[in-house]
Amino acid sequence: MSTLFLNATSAMSADATALSRITNGDPIAITFFIGYMAMLASAVFFFFERGSVDPKWKISLLVSGLITGIAAVHYYYMRDFYLATGQSPTAFRYVDWTLTVPLMCVEFYLLTKPFGAKSSTLFKLIIGSLAMLIFGFIGETSGIDNNIMWGVLSTLGYLYIVYEVFAGDIARLTKESNSPALANAMFLLKIFITLGWSIYPIGYMVLPGNLLSGMFEVSSIDLFYNVADAINKIGFGLVIYSVAIAETAKAKKA
Repeated sequence: MSTLFLNATSAMSADATALSRITNGDPIAITFFIGYMAMLASAVFFFFERGSVDPKWKISLLVSGLITGIAAVHYYYMRDFYLATGQSPTAFRYVDWTLTVPLMCVEFYLLTKPFGAKSSTLFKLIIGSLAMLIFGFIGETSGIDNNIMWGVLSTLGYLYIVYEVFAGDIARLTKESNSPALANAMFLLKIFITLGWSIYPIGYMVLPGNLLSGMFEVSSIDLFYNVADAINKIGFGLVIYSVAIAETAKAKKA
């Protein structure tokens, strides 16, 4: 009985210590908490709004809901890990990215599929995103000796995605679509790709032994990542939603 009481007391003490990170204004803990709630609310919104768009756009909103839903689950566990240990949940984060970033690339394909996108384009985007993530994870977890090399390889995957959006198949199909809604959406997604996603390689490069080592506190990387994740994943979904609504309205008037 006394053992149970001691275990319960210890658990309550650990919970109180963890929650104090939030109540005392730890910005990283706060962004983990806000990120979890924002991702969850966004997932619910996208799932419910599937009923308000044309059938050919339902999969796009489904994917948006999956991206934010998967992120919400991971942020729930990342939040608890950080509150309990005070350390960066690197493994959890890369599992999240490995699932959600390829899905974000799927969104580019789904946006342009009604205008002629081919499955080969989707395949190339997914390969580029996986290369970016796998090489990045190896670089973050293998020590400082080779992290610049792995970072360069990871960046090549990222640059290929940028190429596809700005000058490759995605850019060509957007131009040929003659859809103002798609053109506006792609303009916003280009901003996410170049500015929003750039936070990730910058965060990688401030690690010890890397190109920007010492420029920022390594402990603040999670703060940047959390803000970037919320903006990019929720923002991606809202852009997709805006196109789906606009194209649905156009189809009803036709």
